Amino acid sequence: MLSTVPTPHTRATRWRAPLLVRASVACHVGAAAAVAADPALWPWALGAVVADHALVTATGLWPRSTWLGANLRRLPRAAAARREVSITIDDGPNPAVTPAVLDLLERHDAKATFFCIAQRAQQHPQLCREIVRRGHRVENHSWRHAHTFSLLGPGGCARETATAQAALTEIAGAPPRFFRAPAGLRNPFLDPVLHRLDLQLVSWTRRGFDTVHTNPADVLGRLTRDLAPGDILLLHDGNAARSSSGRAVVLDVLPALLHRFAQDGLRAVTLDHAVARDAGPAVR
Repeated sequence: MLSTVPTPHTRATRWRAPLLVRASVACHVGAAAAVAADPALWPWALGAVVADHALVTATGLWPRSTWLGANLRRLPRAAAARREVSITIDDGPNPAVTPAVLDLLERHDAKATFFCIAQRAQQHPQLCREIVRRGHRVENHSWRHAHTFSLLGPGGCARETATAQAALTEIAGAPPRFFRAPAGLRNPFLDPVLHRLDLQLVSWTRRGFDTVHTNPADVLGRLTRDLAPGDILLLHDGNAARSSSGRAVVLDVLPALLHRFAQDGLRAVTLDHAVARDAGPAVR
């Protein structure tokens, strides 16, 4: 693992804790004060703290939640007005799948955003550079994609994110602007880390569940049901389920999905293209 971390961009504003985090801190302080004033209140104080922890945990397990910090779930209004959508492809790079994904995208003149696991990117740096060479973007999907990411403390969360940022910047030649938490799960320690590294958390509008569903028609149906401009779609080139043909599901889904875009007059662009620095509020 890289021992260095990138120098973060200078932020114009200081990090401000989200309302839920501030409420959680107030709950803990209030519970402690109540018990200090009257020890007999400890069962009520304990109950309040347990309820608070349950709420914060549940919020972290809700990938599209904005209660733990800003979370891009749709493209900005300006991008939606231009009838843009974004395909995001997670868990690569995968030398057995990613090159075919790139060929399909090129055939349909579509651009995508690849949320790469930095450890895998270090194993296949040329493939990451090929992603960039073909006009796509490499973004941050953590160092290891640990299933315990949402359980990490402040230090572990910072190491996973910052080490990936350093590695992907070196490999791709440009610092990632966006971060997607492993499986979309996170905790209150992530938002200040992303702020410090000048990263924007991204989830999705709709996902195909192509890591578990083997029927491409089912995955395509999930992605195209109520499809609209401004949508962010989630597929996988890494950890992808295999269809009956033995291919990664994404390879069977992409042609039909891109054909649907053409029918609906939608243009697949990278998140970086759609989300300008001075972009207005995202479509909700």
